[in-house]
Amino acid sequence: MFLKRWLVGDPLKSTQLAHERLSKTLALAIFSSNAISSVAYATEEILLVLVLAGAAAVAWSIPISLAILFLVVVLTISYRQIIYEYPEGGGAYIVARNNLGELPSLIAAGALMIDYVLTVAVSVAAGIAALTSAIPSLFEHREALGLVSIIFIIVMNLRGVRESGKFFAIPTYFAIGALGVMVLIGSIQALLGQAVLPSPDHQASVEDLTLFLILRSFAAGCSAVTGMEVISNGVKSFRHPESHNASTTMIQMSIVLAALFMGITFMASHYGVLPKVDETIVSQLAHLTFGSGVLYYAIQIGTMLLLVLAANSAFAGFPHLASILARDGYMPRQMATFGDRLVFSNGIIILGVLACFLLVLFHGDTHALIPLYAVGVFISFTLSQAGMVRRWVTKKGPHWRKNLIVNGAGAVTTGIATIILASTKFTQGAWIVFLLIFILVLMFRSIRSHYKAVTEQIGLTRDHRPPLPRRNIVVIPINGVNQAVIRAVDYARSRSGEIHALMVDVDPQATARIQIQWAQWGCGVNLLVLPSPYRSVMNSLLDYIEKILEKEPDTWVTVVIPEILPAHWWQSILHNQRARRDAPCPKQGRREWGD
Repeated sequence: MFLKRWLVGDPLKSTQLAHERLSKTLALAIFSSNAISSVAYATEEILLVLVLAGAAAVAWSIPISLAILFLVVVLTISYRQIIYEYPEGGGAYIVARNNLGELPSLIAAGALMIDYVLTVAVSVAAGIAALTSAIPSLFEHREALGLVSIIFIIVMNLRGVRESGKFFAIPTYFAIGALGVMVLIGSIQALLGQAVLPSPDHQASVEDLTLFLILRSFAAGCSAVTGMEVISNGVKSFRHPESHNASTTMIQMSIVLAALFMGITFMASHYGVLPKVDETIVSQLAHLTFGSGVLYYAIQIGTMLLLVLAANSAFAGFPHLASILARDGYMPRQMATFGDRLVFSNGIIILGVLACFLLVLFHGDTHALIPLYAVGVFISFTLSQAGMVRRWVTKKGPHWRKNLIVNGAGAVTTGIATIILASTKFTQGAWIVFLLIFILVLMFRSIRSHYKAVTEQIGLTRDHRPPLPRRNIVVIPINGVNQAVIRAVDYARSRSGEIHALMVDVDPQATARIQIQWAQWGCGVNLLVLPSPYRSVMNSLLDYIEKILEKEPDTWVTVVIPEILPAHWWQSILHNQRARRDAPCPKQGRREWGD
């Protein structure tokens, strides 16, 4: 408990929830870091495909990036409409649920949840890659560094939304500022011809640049727009007026994203920078702009911080989406419960564990994770835009035709992008995403069916009547005579019903001594000794309860277990854990034994 309080902090009252809401300044740092951080690797992913056709093919990165920029504009306008229409948050899931039905909404939810897990893994892996570009000796430790980063982000998010936002805001803005300075100065140098790249391959001819290769490059660069839906999922985290503040933050995020992405792409294309195994594109551009001095390392540190902290936006989106699914009955109900610090602690922990597993599985390699990335989020993009189209057609309202055109364009463009992503990345690992979405949809429906069945089983109908009183038998298992046992007997005597004190005979000498002590201290309750040839206490106790229920199936059986509570937590390992031991329920009376 002390360790938890030291790491997470003291509990917050429910009345303090309003004070935990985010200002636009903090919200931009928390929600936009995912989308903005993608500029550190989106251009590189484009070039990794184009370079297959020769070094000169990097010139195609400009028109491809402009196509991606068009997607950014369309999604910004579309998600601003969603923010105003659905201020309760939930993004693509809520839009699809209200307009397209259950199955599309669950597909959108599954796709988003997978994307959030991948966001954490990809962002942290890319951040560590930026660090190892500056300090190559750390390359072999990238997995361990990634795991430490994820654990740190988990702890900070468990401390609360506002506190984590304050902590992460400074490094996030530092990183955005550092990249912004590099893009500004580097672009000016490029236009003035002040920087020279020593690359003998810059004039190489374009070889085998096919339409398929261009589409593959576009699909790889679409990772630049991942994270744009996070703000629409967490509208309720903003201060009043929530929709206005969320919409303003959405515009600010898109402007920063577009400027940095196009700036880095322009510099890379101008200088003919090619991807390297041991150094990122941003690192090469920083070298060109600032040399190898302090400013270069500032850029690398800023990039690393931005990439690692990009995972923080997923920790804002995933738990909130999981809580909405839990309220609708598609996730365990614990996911909808606030923790001590007024955050969805269960969702934060589950997201962190899954991201750690993914990071280890792919050995912290960004390029191995990227093919899985963006597919899920573009599926949710398409479903959300299609849902908004359906909403305007049925609801209409002021300016509905203009809104219909915007969301229709969004549905078409994101749908095309989804098809390109799915077709070009399917064999590279995107099929795993589709399989996981299918599994998640089955899981959602199974959980929903379970809750529905439980509700039907325990629900009260007009045919139900208050039950008549039943006979109650109180069973007290003991293994000695002491104050804890006597207090348990005293408690049992305060309850109505027949009392059975039971002792399992595993040591005949000890049993005889306890029987003598019981005659003096047993308060007149008879002690029954159960034989146990194999020294099994629990099985003997369960067999005895089975016999009671077989003889009197309408009888309640209450088990009172005496337990010693140590003064310190570490002392509990010195005592038996019989009270906490899991045991199978009796064949009869399952409802009387257990919960």
